[in-house]
Amino acid sequence: MLSHEAGEGSKSLRGQVSDAEWAVRKDLAACYRLLNRFGMTDLIFNHISAIVPDSNHILINAYGLLYDEITASNLYKIDLNGQVVLEPANCKMGVNYGGQSIHTAIHRSRKDAFCIIHTHTRAGMALSAMDQGLLPLTQHALRFYNQIGYHDYGGVDFGTQAEAQLAVDLGGHDALIMRNHGLLVCGPTIAEAFDNMYTLEIACKVQVDVMQSSVGMKLPAESVWEKTAIGLQRHKPVRAEKVWAALIRKLDLEEPSYST
Repeated sequence: MLSHEAGEGSKSLRGQVSDAEWAVRKDLAACYRLLNRFGMTDLIFNHISAIVPDSNHILINAYGLLYDEITASNLYKIDLNGQVVLEPANCKMGVNYGGQSIHTAIHRSRKDAFCIIHTHTRAGMALSAMDQGLLPLTQHALRFYNQIGYHDYGGVDFGTQAEAQLAVDLGGHDALIMRNHGLLVCGPTIAEAFDNMYTLEIACKVQVDVMQSSVGMKLPAESVWEKTAIGLQRHKPVRAEKVWAALIRKLDLEEPSYST
């Protein structure tokens, strides 16, 4: 773990923000650390955002920090137009333009999307380049049956039209395959957003593995696809909170700096 001015040495914001915002900051920083632990990072790129309670502001990472450097205090606060509201002390790196464009577009259109996660994992990018998209191949994949959107790649320059299309393609779903790009999920809590991304990432990895194998592909019976998806969605909030509580216990023991 680095401890220079941008990382753990950053000035704490604990007494400068509301208790509600501080709680979100801690959970969001934990989410960054957990994505790092589970190999869902792309150097200093990608982003996770969360809404500041009772505001039109969101929290997002500084452009230049690795995920294992993220703390509750070095997250940026920006408005839904991408303007900086609060810059962390000793961490004047700014916010990645592509990141703020993607996240603010969805937060503006989906008030229920409390947390948004975007990744460029190897399996996610591989899946995003497959014509057939995510197949109902495993129980993990069935969770997203008829509940995932697809967004065609339009280059790296995000403008008003591209942002609007991103929100349209996500629709009311909690997951989006960004073609030739990567994955995006959202959730009404940080715990649920993390659970969505973890599950989607595993589904992508398994599909890539199976398609690389030399054996035939076996799909579950079509009659159980929708029933399974509905059942898994119904139990998702409770499952996500239990998983999240377990992971936070582990972080508190092994990486307590996330909460500073």
